[in-house]
Amino acid sequence: MRIIKQSTLVKFGAANPKARPALTRWIKLARTARWTSMNEVQTTVPGAVVLNAERARFEIAGGNFRLIASFSFKHQIVFIKFIGTHAEYDKIDALTVARY
Repeated sequence: MRIIKQSTLVKFGAANPKARPALTRWIKLARTARWTSMNEVQTTVPGAVVLNAERARFEIAGGNFRLIASFSFKHQIVFIKFIGTHAEYDKIDALTVARY
């Protein structure tokens, strides 16, 4: 899949060294994936929480950080919608956030 706003994840990892290894793994996984549904996302990443037909939440670095991504399976694109701490995640609406 093509990741839109991958630079956001790279910048976040640079600013948050604890998140960097997990974000690097997530980027590699997403870039090589050919997901066609949320079921496939959840099968590949069992800890992913499906929010709706287009969005999923991923725990990064043991849940210290949260990543929300939106998927266009038809076009094989994943859009980064949010990356932040658990506390920051608690303050947003995961179904509508579009921070990046």
